[in-house]
Amino acid sequence: MRSDEIKKGLDRAPHRSLLYATGISKSSINKPFIGICSSFTDLIPGHIGMRDLERSIEKGIHTGGGYSFIFCVPGVCDGIAMGHKGMHFSLPSRDLIADMVETIVEAHRLDGIVFISNCDKITPGMLMGAARLNVPSLFVTAGPMHSGYYKGTRRSFVRDTFEAVAKYRKGEIDDNELENLEMCACPGQGSCSGLYTANTMACLTEAMGMSLPGCATALAGFANKRRIAFESGVAICNLVEKNITSRDILTKNSFENAITVDLALGGSTNTVLHLPAIAYEVGYKLPIELFDSIGKRVPNIAKIRPAGEYFIEDLDAAGGIPAVLKRLSPFIKENKTVSGLMITEIISKAVIENDDVIRPLDNPYRREGGIAILKGNLAPDGAVVKQSAVDESMFEFTGKAVVFNSEEEAMTSIISGKIGEGSVVVVRFEGPKGGPGMREMLAPTAAISGSGLQKVALITDGRFSGGSRGPCIGHISPEAAEGGPIALIKNGDNIYINIKKRELTLLVSDSELTKRKKELQPFKPKYNTGSLAKYSRLISSASEGAIFKTEEGKPW
Repeated sequence: MRSDEIKKGLDRAPHRSLLYATGISKSSINKPFIGICSSFTDLIPGHIGMRDLERSIEKGIHTGGGYSFIFCVPGVCDGIAMGHKGMHFSLPSRDLIADMVETIVEAHRLDGIVFISNCDKITPGMLMGAARLNVPSLFVTAGPMHSGYYKGTRRSFVRDTFEAVAKYRKGEIDDNELENLEMCACPGQGSCSGLYTANTMACLTEAMGMSLPGCATALAGFANKRRIAFESGVAICNLVEKNITSRDILTKNSFENAITVDLALGGSTNTVLHLPAIAYEVGYKLPIELFDSIGKRVPNIAKIRPAGEYFIEDLDAAGGIPAVLKRLSPFIKENKTVSGLMITEIISKAVIENDDVIRPLDNPYRREGGIAILKGNLAPDGAVVKQSAVDESMFEFTGKAVVFNSEEEAMTSIISGKIGEGSVVVVRFEGPKGGPGMREMLAPTAAISGSGLQKVALITDGRFSGGSRGPCIGHISPEAAEGGPIALIKNGDNIYINIKKRELTLLVSDSELTKRKKELQPFKPKYNTGSLAKYSRLISSASEGAIFKTEEGKPW
């Protein structure tokens, strides 16, 4: 066992003394040492219930023959960090978490790890750490929040808070209505109840085989989640005994299965950043074009908020991810899972309980998957749109650019009513380097939706929340800070969007763009000290997953 390096032999007497100081008994010191990597915090609704899950996992580990040690990593709540300086730190926290996981597990030579995760950058950060370490690993995602309820209607975070703010500004709702909505939209523990980034990543973690069947959609705070946590503790001991490591499960097939499920569900566009970054840690280059090629074969079979009116609780009642895998079985590739079952065995046991929540392949909501990759002279290396959340009347659109060099500038203009129909709002210098940290544009997109603007698109080298809906095109690469074409746009330029044809074009002549390129001033980083300064200088393009890599293209 890896842990023998800190507990076996004469020279390890000092190490054993320190271990005994933690309270471990002599009868347990020779058991496998299993880390419980928790992201518990009082700051994030999706994480406030993790102390309960830690206990259940501990019981499972000790039942399975291991000995558990809890350690923690930090987490950022994207909803709380949204719309101010805090959002600069969200995406960078993903890589910080991966580094912390690597540091603790390697320093203490743990034999296996159960990760307790939930929200936006924490799950992918932990997955990156697990992939990098290649030790037996298993995930317990802490579960979605139950929907809120007000005036006979189920409520959710984005539509009933961010979009409600825009309705308040228009005078459509009053102070009392806004207060009631904000009090009930998030009724308790769990990740926000729609198919936003947190729940998308939970679903993909299960689809990849890194969590037990049913884990992704089992509701936070419910007994079923505790049972899954207990069984996960038992299962990690089996993985350690058989030496089944993270890279035995995180294979090319597992990533393609994850993309398939993502596109079928209509998940968050942030997965186009996270899956390539996780794959990079196992040495597999996952091109963003793969999302498009799979998406043209795999239909969109679910309509979960923000795209539709269903919630994650409905997906759970319909059979969860096992049922989705069963529906998608013609596209799913065989792979191991942490449960000890192969993907096909999980599919064989699954039951689909609702044919509208998880539609048949011959009756999808849309014939293509939820995400499309657009290219053109405005995005030579690609851009991303959640087409499942775009009204088809806006699949082809030409509009006049209204250009902003920050989210704050754009937000001020939108809420003051200065954006008119027929506009393409351009928000630039918000990419991985330029932001830095590639901030989410949920506040501007929610303000546009809540204002009732129908013929307005928003494009950015930043990114979007899984809660964004409408013609919102992000991840434009190369970004403005790298001198990408988005930096050359001027107010009044015509921009052509064609989602079906995957086109994003700045309708300006090549000669004019060449002239503008020569006149472009070098980008000056916004931060010269601290973590954001380091991030801005070292991070790669969104088209590569916003990763750290050496000049030779290898992981740090």
